Amino acid sequence: MAQPFRLVAGDSAPVQQTSTTCGSASLAVARMLRDPALARWVRDGVHPLGVVADPRDPGTPTGRFAAYEQVVAARTNAVLGAGSRPQLPWPRALGTPPWGARRELEHGAADPGTPYGVGWLRTRGPAGLAREYAALRTRVRPGAPALLYVGNAWAPRHVVLVLPAAGAAAAGLVVYEPSIGRVVDLDEAAFTSRTLRLGGWDVPWLTVQPGPH
Repeated sequence: MAQPFRLVAGDSAPVQQTSTTCGSASLAVARMLRDPALARWVRDGVHPLGVVADPRDPGTPTGRFAAYEQVVAARTNAVLGAGSRPQLPWPRALGTPPWGARRELEHGAADPGTPYGVGWLRTRGPAGLAREYAALRTRVRPGAPALLYVGNAWAPRHVVLVLPAAGAAAAGLVVYEPSIGRVVDLDEAAFTSRTLRLGGWDVPWLTVQPGPH
């Protein structure tokens, strides 16, 4: 039986394999956290049936993660998303659209039956961002991560996966940062002051987050 895949602050994790697959990488890791067989395939090459359309193993953990990133990107940006649900198609060169990410989370990358919604952050001031951080801390839990889109003043440019912190910092949040392949703290002060420095970007733009529970 495959062992569960877990991530805590300071852990190494897969690195996104192209400049536009930060969202795909984040969603791939979200699914690995739920699916031990997928995580085992990425890490060890033990291939569960049905994970990817092409059963050929690229041969290395990096290659397997790159292959699965592209599987995720194909679903999030297609006319039919995860769960064969219709959605607005989106050019893959422009990254992961939030509606495609929502479909991916609701159909396999989070616990079954977990509803997701999109929360807009760009126009919120410090007090509003503090409320949004508190809401994320309440809603994000094992099996129900969130995506955070960050960028500059004009556009979102990068996506990270928001996870609950473990151990002594259990009340806080961490993020899987795909550009460096590390799990780092999501600091509330940096979030509310728009100084996040995630992938080189500061401004929180939007979340794709689980509903209240």
